[in-house]
Amino acid sequence: MFVAGIDIGSTITKIVISNGTEILASMATPTSAEHRRLAFRVMDDALASCFLSYNEIEYIVATGYGRINVPFADQQVTEITCHMRGINFLFPNVRTIIDIGGQDSKGIKVKDGKQVDFIMNDKCAAGTGRFFEQIADVLGVKLEDIGEMSLRSKNPASISSLCTVFAEQEALLRLSEGASIEDILAGIHKANASRIHSMIGKLKIEQDVAITGGGAKNLGLVRALEQRIGFPLVVPPEPLITGALGAALIARETATKLTPQQLKEKKAKRRLEAVTFFDDPKRGSEIVL
Repeated sequence: MFVAGIDIGSTITKIVISNGTEILASMATPTSAEHRRLAFRVMDDALASCFLSYNEIEYIVATGYGRINVPFADQQVTEITCHMRGINFLFPNVRTIIDIGGQDSKGIKVKDGKQVDFIMNDKCAAGTGRFFEQIADVLGVKLEDIGEMSLRSKNPASISSLCTVFAEQEALLRLSEGASIEDILAGIHKANASRIHSMIGKLKIEQDVAITGGGAKNLGLVRALEQRIGFPLVVPPEPLITGALGAALIARETATKLTPQQLKEKKAKRRLEAVTFFDDPKRGSEIVL
């Protein structure tokens, strides 16, 4: 049985196609404003990469910020549930999950494979991918390099503000005072780790602790969090796709509970549509089978 999970995040869209026991294909691409057209394209590319047709996919679960904009999904599930399921599949002993996304950060508490509590910061950019993206831009360095650069610091700069605008100004001030970019980045990572730790601490952190999302690819942030928490973090092989993986696992679980006739009826209602928010509804949508 082939199933799919698609996670439309605020900055990155991810998809996982699975046969229930292993990942057959996975992709990640920047999210655009036209979620529906993007969902269609990513699904089409993922299917082509594993030589499957759309009609061979028995069930599709959508998750993430733009989950309601996947017209061919059979079900929508929150990203918190999907990240928990994906991490639990990869690391059954994990009790606390830190998810660092593009526009928010979350903490999830897990017990016996089930979510028992969560906390979210979606009001401030601090501790999110967007924050680090803007800091990298103001310092004139590549986003993918800031983690490694921060680890070369000899004397981390003091960064007191985590408001994006003020943090940018403070970073430039430290630069004018003679601090190296490496020291400024180390200070930025240390301050963000403290902020994230404070948020996650409200859940009563228990080992094992996993970190997922784009932030898990930032080694400087991972190391700063480990120093703040006091023990190593578990990092997935590909942190970006854990939500899509969880969605695929839920798709498999749901599909096995349906009869062949029920699956057939659901698939008959699905269409792989290439449409946008801006299409004229009077013209109808393009249907691609």
